[in-house]
Amino acid sequence: MEALLRTEIEQFIAGHPGNRLPESDTPYLDRPLVGFSAATDTLYLEYKTIIGEFHLLPEELLPGAATVISWILPINRAVRESNRRQDSLPSREWCLTRTHGEVLNVELRRHLVEWLAGRGYRAAAPQLLPLWLEIPDTVHRIASTWSERHAAYAAGLGTFSLNDGLITPAGIAHRCGSVITNLIIPPTRRGAAHHRQNCLYYFNGSCGACIARCPVGAITRDGHDKDRCREMVYVTAPAALSERYGAPQTGCGLCQTKVPCESAIPPACRSAE
Repeated sequence: MEALLRTEIEQFIAGHPGNRLPESDTPYLDRPLVGFSAATDTLYLEYKTIIGEFHLLPEELLPGAATVISWILPINRAVRESNRRQDSLPSREWCLTRTHGEVLNVELRRHLVEWLAGRGYRAAAPQLLPLWLEIPDTVHRIASTWSERHAAYAAGLGTFSLNDGLITPAGIAHRCGSVITNLIIPPTRRGAAHHRQNCLYYFNGSCGACIARCPVGAITRDGHDKDRCREMVYVTAPAALSERYGAPQTGCGLCQTKVPCESAIPPACRSAE
């Protein structure tokens, strides 16, 4: 079933007609990375301390949960290259990817739940459940009752960065998602020694490129200012670009492009594994 699941996710993304830039054969999203974590992994219990008591366990979202299936949908090179050239607002291609790529991600969540149900397994996509909520005014500023990035970390798909993104073998420029199921699948090994190992800044202090890339100063050597970032992503950029590009959600992604971790784990970090 593990191999079947990987193939199903890969084929869904590769063959979906919505995974194409307008009037182009260029996909928004490339071949997915897929990982698995045990629903009983102690990390999920730790997240109730690290993120907040409000962060739900897999079992709280799907009684009888056995496995969390996580995936990374890497953003295509052409989209990333278009955003590298920007210094104040995201590119048209990036905006379209944020809108249509996430629609595709939602469809993948629904498809996988149905696919598993068709084979006799119960499944749920946390972000599509009524229990998924954004929680404001936490110690980490805004958070949610389920973090796709933290599930991906539990599944061995990457580690965290100075800008709070997840640096995966395909880099930091991606969408991510998850589905919980009662199907038992062996968990993917977490190879990193530390939850920030793939970030050059935390690894040896030699980077910080994302600091200069942020157009609103939301990233400093002290970390990521979520409030300032959200103002840019959900207010400033959409106000300037949504109507022009026909993209209700524009994202920003400047700190995910033209940086050493854009499309891979930096070699120095990989050599330490």
